[in-house]
Amino acid sequence: MQAFTVEKGIVAPMDRANIDTDMIIPKQFLKSIKRSGFGKNLFDELRYLDEGQPDQSCEGRPLNTEFVLNQPRYQGAQILLARANFGCGSSREHAPWALGDYGFRAVIAPSFADIFFNNCFKNGILPIILDAAVVDRLFLYVEASEGAQLAIDLERKIVALDNGEEIAFEVDDFRRHCLLNGLDDIGLTLQDSDLIKDFESKSQQQSPWLFR
Repeated sequence: MQAFTVEKGIVAPMDRANIDTDMIIPKQFLKSIKRSGFGKNLFDELRYLDEGQPDQSCEGRPLNTEFVLNQPRYQGAQILLARANFGCGSSREHAPWALGDYGFRAVIAPSFADIFFNNCFKNGILPIILDAAVVDRLFLYVEASEGAQLAIDLERKIVALDNGEEIAFEVDDFRRHCLLNGLDDIGLTLQDSDLIKDFESKSQQQSPWLFR
């Protein structure tokens, strides 16, 4: 998993509450368990004017030019600014997969659905909870200036604006440690690989019939 230390990038504002996981990545695209390839169908129903199908190329599909990710000023965005209850709905892990594959490293919102919130940390995406009034102010900041960026410093737990303002956020220490070091569940387990090998070796000596 890619480590998250300091990320600075363009912010894409999605000004609607209760964005569910089916809107993030529609159900027809859930046929793969690979973590890559979902970015082209992120927010598919909002990005395109037709209905996307699995394995369909997105090249040439009619775009919804009013949708934020299709607007030139937000191309290459790495930070998503959203409203309350982001990621509600089903528990599909494909939602953070799609966000990450598109290029988002962080999502800022007043609140998140619990399962989506947890899945983000496991897939290298930092979900940041800020007070609704602060999020309102960030929407105004982003919309007022084309190319507006934010810098997110996970070590310091700070969101920094281009004007020098800094906004503190909270994050669980263990999850912060995992993101800073690029550790998903497998990476955490592999930290104890020597202990696992030692256990397997002793088990084979004590109960050799189990390994025949």
